[in-house]
Amino acid sequence: MANTLDLMDIKQIITLQLDGLSNRKIAGTLGISRNTVNSYMKLFNACDYSIEELRGFDNAALTDLFPSHTTINNDRFNELMGYFEQINQSRNHPGFTFLYHYNEYNKQVKTPYSYTQFMEHYRRKYAKVKGSMKLEHEAGKEVFIDFAGSKLHITDKHTGELIPVEVFVCILPSSQYTYVEACMSQKREDLIDCIGNALSFYGGVPKAIVSDNLKSAVTRANKYEPDINRSLKDMASHYNCVINPTRSYSPQDKALVENAVQLAYQRIYYPIRSMTFFSLEELNKEIRRLLGSYNDLLFQRKEASRKELFQSVERAYLKPLPQTPYQLKDYRRAKVQKIGYVYFSPDKNYYSVPYRYIGKSTLIHYTKSFVEIYHYHERIALHRRNPSKGIYITNKNHLSSTHKDYTEWSPDFFKTMALRHGSNVVACIEGLFIECDYPETAYKRAMGIIQLHRIYGSERLNNACGRAVYAKAVSYQRIKNILENKLDSMPLDDWGKDNKQSHIPPHENIRGAGSFK
Repeated sequence: MANTLDLMDIKQIITLQLDGLSNRKIAGTLGISRNTVNSYMKLFNACDYSIEELRGFDNAALTDLFPSHTTINNDRFNELMGYFEQINQSRNHPGFTFLYHYNEYNKQVKTPYSYTQFMEHYRRKYAKVKGSMKLEHEAGKEVFIDFAGSKLHITDKHTGELIPVEVFVCILPSSQYTYVEACMSQKREDLIDCIGNALSFYGGVPKAIVSDNLKSAVTRANKYEPDINRSLKDMASHYNCVINPTRSYSPQDKALVENAVQLAYQRIYYPIRSMTFFSLEELNKEIRRLLGSYNDLLFQRKEASRKELFQSVERAYLKPLPQTPYQLKDYRRAKVQKIGYVYFSPDKNYYSVPYRYIGKSTLIHYTKSFVEIYHYHERIALHRRNPSKGIYITNKNHLSSTHKDYTEWSPDFFKTMALRHGSNVVACIEGLFIECDYPETAYKRAMGIIQLHRIYGSERLNNACGRAVYAKAVSYQRIKNILENKLDSMPLDDWGKDNKQSHIPPHENIRGAGSFK
């Protein structure tokens, strides 16, 4: 016999023989000598058992029948072991596949092993002792998320600098329908945006989002009870699902997404390795194109693609998306100022709250679009966010009655107030605004004149304003003097005559006008 084979080779010869292959094809398939195959076939035929019975024997029974130790072609085997040592150093490189290295091995050696033998010898050399559990995944129950360990890059148009970007990977475990997106960082803002985009891609929401113990997702990692980031909790509440972080240092809890990351290296990273992208949008456009092809690939054993399994099975189990996408919330504490506003430090402006909360402490929840103000978990104000700096954003319903009137001041506002006290008061107020180039400077004088009715009554005020208009002496102080000196009760004709008389009393030492002719 040319070479004595081990039990694995013997079982494979038996299996291929029962499949109808000739000795020559068996030798070519297994990469062993045809003479060795012929010799073993003679032994099979000479023994007391049929080939069908031999296939059912365990290793111990075959060892008894064929007790010889395995001998191999040492040069050929040594060549294979040397190649294994080379490729094992690249196991952690993104995009690593055994098939790629087998093809390289096949080109380098004269008498290569078959791919089956190649993999079997590798597994024997680098055996994994630790076992793992097969997890069954319920459709629509969970979605696994993770960031790839290796980064992609975009290029700065002006400097040519390579800017590293993160790659977010998301997978529905039942159908293995996968979503991939590039983002600038693993920070909370980018993580939440990526999750929202992934759920929109799926068109539904699972019961739970299974994340790694990222700092942007978990405030404090714990094997049994981790503290989940407040913003992530708020996002989960918006989408009506829960966040379920995996155990620390337990990648097997989300093995499918870990595998999806490896597949992303092969199906996305590798095809675009020589491409240049100048923006995140360009990069994600190419990722979406390659992702479509990846999700359309048929599984080898299921005769369906990831997309088909998702459409036919898993999509029906997802909960519907909310009407609006989630916007990231941030938080600031602020005390209500005496003027009834809180200071919003991110934009350096002010937002009104109901005046009864003056002096109270509040918590501001804000997104890109809205600002919400809470006092003891009760929302007391809601404003559309205004990015302008140093301005006051006011809801008039928040103001006290005095403040509301102040904000409504205008020439028409004071004319309406004056109308209650008489036409002369209206004429007086109109005269005030005619004399002013800037109406706001007359607001206080107009208010002062109208408020005189509280002391002297509307009738006396109206008469006093009539005298002021007649004399073309409209001012707050003059009208007040008329009322204090009770000149408003005098008829206008007498008041005019009195005004024409000289204010200098008669005296013998004073000469009249005739002395100067």
